[in-house]
Amino acid sequence: MPSPAPEDDARYLADYYERARQVMRDLQAARAAIGQVEGRARSKDGLVEAVATGHGELTGLRLDPRALRLGEAALSREVTAVLRAAQDDAERRAKEIADKVAGAATLPEPLDESFVRDRVEQVARDLL
Repeated sequence: MPSPAPEDDARYLADYYERARQVMRDLQAARAAIGQVEGRARSKDGLVEAVATGHGELTGLRLDPRALRLGEAALSREVTAVLRAAQDDAERRAKEIADKVAGAATLPEPLDESFVRDRVEQVARDLL
């Protein structure tokens, strides 16, 4: 974005401020949406199901009573795999939300000190 003309400084700063506020609102909405994400997974035989949040917390595990027939080692592997799959699903969904807002959450480059110095010098010259 090109630097504003001196007479447009106030409008530029107001627009910049409003864009920053919108970006913050979008980021807060994305954070809330990620908090609502549920990743789900189930084993191939449907005996083990798990649910995880968009932050990776495990919030649910359901074992069909028939799963207990698998034996300790097999059941452990199955539960671990399903829990990981639920977390992966939640992570994928949360990443989609984060990527969407990150692509839209852009602000113009901030004005650097040379712009401010040039503007002050220009105003001083105009006064003389």
